[in-house]
Amino acid sequence: MVAKSINMNSGGVRRWSPFSSIKVFVFCHSFLQLAQLLVSGFMKSSISTIERRYGLSSQKSGILAAFNEVGNTVLIIFVSFLGSRVHRPRFIGGGALLACLASLLMALPHFLSDEYDYTNRIRSSTDNSSGLCGTSSSSNQTCLEQDSPAQQMVYPLLLLGQLLLGIGAVPIQPFGISYIDDYASRKNSPLYLGILLAVTSIGPAFGFITGSFILKLYVDFDKLSKDKIELDPKDLRWVGAWWLNFLLASGLLFLSALPYLFFPREMPKENAADDVESRPDSKQPERTDPMRELSFIQFLKCFPRIALRTLRSPIYLLVVLGLVNLAALVSGLGTFMGKFIEKQFSQTTSFSNMMIGGIGMPLAVLGIVLGGVLMRRFTLSVNSASKLCSAVIFLCVFFALPMIFIGCPTQTIAGSFPVRSSNHACNSACNCPQEAFNPVCGSDGVEFRSPCHAGCLSRQMDTNGKPTNFTNCTCINEGLGTARQGTCGSGCSHLLLPFMVLLSLTCFIISFAQTPSYMMILRTVPPEDKSFAVGVQYMLFRVLAFLPGPVLYGSVIDTTCIMWGQKCGKRTSCLYYNLDKFRQRFLGLMVVFVCGALLCFLLTMVVLRRRAQTEVLESKGGYKLVEEKKASEKEQTTVKT
Repeated sequence: MVAKSINMNSGGVRRWSPFSSIKVFVFCHSFLQLAQLLVSGFMKSSISTIERRYGLSSQKSGILAAFNEVGNTVLIIFVSFLGSRVHRPRFIGGGALLACLASLLMALPHFLSDEYDYTNRIRSSTDNSSGLCGTSSSSNQTCLEQDSPAQQMVYPLLLLGQLLLGIGAVPIQPFGISYIDDYASRKNSPLYLGILLAVTSIGPAFGFITGSFILKLYVDFDKLSKDKIELDPKDLRWVGAWWLNFLLASGLLFLSALPYLFFPREMPKENAADDVESRPDSKQPERTDPMRELSFIQFLKCFPRIALRTLRSPIYLLVVLGLVNLAALVSGLGTFMGKFIEKQFSQTTSFSNMMIGGIGMPLAVLGIVLGGVLMRRFTLSVNSASKLCSAVIFLCVFFALPMIFIGCPTQTIAGSFPVRSSNHACNSACNCPQEAFNPVCGSDGVEFRSPCHAGCLSRQMDTNGKPTNFTNCTCINEGLGTARQGTCGSGCSHLLLPFMVLLSLTCFIISFAQTPSYMMILRTVPPEDKSFAVGVQYMLFRVLAFLPGPVLYGSVIDTTCIMWGQKCGKRTSCLYYNLDKFRQRFLGLMVVFVCGALLCFLLTMVVLRRRAQTEVLESKGGYKLVEEKKASEKEQTTVKT
């Protein structure tokens, strides 16, 4: 039954409901997407922290980041089938509640795991482990904890949470976009869509910014008193309270799901000149959608035919493929850019996330909004939108290329090629454990993975009882050298500013094409196929971009590792990277995807130009036939006369 925006009370007075306004729906849907994408931002901002906490490779963390797309991809066909035949707001609200449950599930591993264990952690007052040469203790107890059932369930639980999060997100954006486009005026639809797309960037941005503050809290602050927390955020072994992010997101998701219980299945169509708030009795004209008459079995049978019909449109296909390239770029950079800044410029995890969420993403949001305003202000045609997208992406290439050359050289690390091995005779008698990781910087500029590997025999303590310098190090200056606590760093943090300027400009320019490209898709498919086309578009996004993107980036990052961590005989996360290869391969992928998107939009311009030429020729041919017919009729009249 069609919900009415005007209800009659007992006195016969008309009463207007705010839930029958498309503007209210846009506001609520923006808040929901903000909360939903906050989880995505939290996951990406915590990815290097989760790697360190549970000993994951970048490929594994990439799989984890992309796993929410698995459930989304499998179920997106149901969105295409359901289209506008269901109560879309209630489906959206149900998806939000499932995402709330998934976020709670992702925080669960923290409560199932033991306290975070790291090298040289003092377990009790009788523990003499100091990390010095010849004093390292056995790690048998640590290995027993590593093999416990609770510890083995951590990664599967995180994957399950991501899977449910993807399933919950299935109806949110496709149903929201089609609902807005159905009931918004043609003039306001691009602006509403631009606002919605801007929020898709604000959500992860808030996630990065909020996550940067939360990650300053120690992971076990709920289990340990403050005086027992030995590490500080600058320590390479530091792990922040990543789990607190997901508890916060679950609460916001629950609140954002409630309004969708009150939105009607259908609402009055917004009028561009006199909107629904001033004309509450305006009604949505009856729509005809042949897809609504099909059963699910019939839909499955005709799905390939309809999919081919949609994909046969060259404009639709090229625009979607162009957006797939941009989506793959964003998914990979969003997942690992924080880690890139952290490793490349020797910054903390918290500061790296703040750079992304506080600078890069806001400019991307600004670009999306300006793209929507431009579409509304000038009412750009599909042809003009394709030219705009091609121009901004072409400009983006010039800002993306220089970033490959702005970076830091790899610091000198003992035990990695071409520096001497950490098993050199200088520390052969130290019996250093494989899992030891407590970086120290030698006075000769060489970094060692622990004081033991540097052959240090004694240490100096500060007033708080924390080690500051290590002395009598047999592997530094032939036993005369010292080492200070912490990493040597890459030594070029001053290059972070020009890098962030170029990255921010790239984000701004490339996001400018988002709204015009989405409007090209909505304006080049038949009205009855609109929901289906949006569903196919998001399915291609997930299959070709969001699923393989983070995994591809993570695998590329792993190829640049020069020293892996070890724990209980198993390889864990990477300790050190070749920073030159890291930068070249990581940012090189970005340039490849930008060029792929540029090629697609250039081909779109070519197809549109040829189509316009064909239409001109056909119109001239039709005009010529009309003139010949008139001339023939005139000649026949003359002959009769």
